[in-house]
Amino acid sequence: MNTPSSGPLSGQTALVTGGARGLGLACVRALSALGVQVTFTVRTPESRDKALTDLADTGARAVVCDITDRPGLAEVLSAGFDILVNNAAVVTPIGRITDLSTEDFAASLDTNVTAQFDAIRLALPAMLARGRGSIVNISSGAAHRPQEGWAAYCAGKAALAMLTKSVHHEYGAQGIRVFGLAPGTIDTGMQGQIRASGINPVSQMPRSALAPAEQPAQMVAWLCTAAADGLIGQELDVRTPALREAAGLPPLT
Repeated sequence: MNTPSSGPLSGQTALVTGGARGLGLACVRALSALGVQVTFTVRTPESRDKALTDLADTGARAVVCDITDRPGLAEVLSAGFDILVNNAAVVTPIGRITDLSTEDFAASLDTNVTAQFDAIRLALPAMLARGRGSIVNISSGAAHRPQEGWAAYCAGKAALAMLTKSVHHEYGAQGIRVFGLAPGTIDTGMQGQIRASGINPVSQMPRSALAPAEQPAQMVAWLCTAAADGLIGQELDVRTPALREAAGLPPLT
């Protein structure tokens, strides 16, 4: 098995949730390129095997664990990590409020908020013991702007944005670096679900207009370096020109 390359984060360890594909897979690769030993969660053995094939050159490790499995997540995080990327999320259920069930709404928040909280709660003790740690919560423009049909997703991402601020408020002085990053509209499986719904303007965007997942993944990795210390505790957007320049991303066209 190959090992991570040397880099500004060499020797650190990371957990990326939902790393089987899309943004999560790209984050595993971007962090590995900076010298991080990455573990990532997947939901099935099949997705694990495919992802490990795609990431064979990184030395990354995969664990089958749905993040809503509380005991399973606790076992994964018992290893202790320097970096946590809270990426796993769902956009479903998609529909107007009167078309949604309470059960589906609650299940969405369980994945998009409660499981993210649980991952942070479980990751913090090891980070605090070291006196340092980086947490990147994958946020969304939906945290701040409602979209028709996305009541559950918007509510979850808004709650996650406040959780980011709460972590900074409570633990920033103890060396915990936390960020919320909106990755923009990127070409992932989630966008395929959105297009299929046809319910709001985002669903009408052609696939050709979507950005590659590698761009926000590069910014996630950059946020874990000392270069981003001036942004700790903030909700950020990958489309911000100055931020893109600082992270080495090309200007938006």
